[in-house]
Amino acid sequence: MFLAIDVGNTEVTLGLFDGRRLVRSFRLSSETRRTTDELALLFGQVFPELDQPVERHAAIASVVPAGTAAYVEAASRRCGRQPLVVSAGIPTGVEIEYRDPHSAGADRIANAAAALRLYGAPIIIVDFGTATTFDVILKERRYAGGVIAPGIITGAEHLIRRAARLSAFELRAPERVVGRSTEESLQAGVFYGAVGQVDAIVRRIAAEERIRPMVVATGGLASAIAAYSETIEKVDPDLTLHGLRVIYELNHPGVLEETPLKAEPVAPKGARVTAAQPRRLGKIKNSRR
Repeated sequence: MFLAIDVGNTEVTLGLFDGRRLVRSFRLSSETRRTTDELALLFGQVFPELDQPVERHAAIASVVPAGTAAYVEAASRRCGRQPLVVSAGIPTGVEIEYRDPHSAGADRIANAAAALRLYGAPIIIVDFGTATTFDVILKERRYAGGVIAPGIITGAEHLIRRAARLSAFELRAPERVVGRSTEESLQAGVFYGAVGQVDAIVRRIAAEERIRPMVVATGGLASAIAAYSETIEKVDPDLTLHGLRVIYELNHPGVLEETPLKAEPVAPKGARVTAAQPRRLGKIKNSRR
């Protein structure tokens, strides 16, 4: 049994593996501070399988240093052993070419490790989270670097916080690019702006590196954006969790058994969103206080 924990700035994603097979994943808010006791209880409630009398292992990728210790201790209690904490300082199977390798986020390292194992190189990983990140993996397992842009929801919330006449709106793909109201105009600008950003950056990366990469997307909004993108080929919402497993296996050979892995299929390109069935991606709030 293997517990994968991805601690992000907005969400924490938990995954439980039976060997190499992902049994179930679960997301919770990382904006709520939880104690070690609360986390240990939560892990057991989400994954009652952790109480079975079997070997349990865990790995953590965290970009929230202040919260890492509580997750490490809670995982240690549930698994009966210290979890592996992913960083550039351990074997990851990826050659990180950042000027300062230790500044590469643990989640981005895990994504790179999973992408190499599942899809090969060259590959560009687009991760839609608090930030939208683009990671470039070249042949010979080289993590060449990447791009960090404001996340879709992060940018939209900042926009309405700074603009007095803009209010909260539902983030979804509108039927038209030209909005007939302020809400429709915001929806079009945020959604299609994100699609255009992805395609433009991917094309610039491909031209600069002189590669024809596979493009795989992950994160909460990946499926919605991929349906309209001309460059995203695959969607794998659990890429980071699989990367944690891959890195753990590299550091603890033979612990997890072999099972086939499959990526989440991408939504058909050009899929239309009708008024009766809008694609709802979340409420964009005005968080001005």
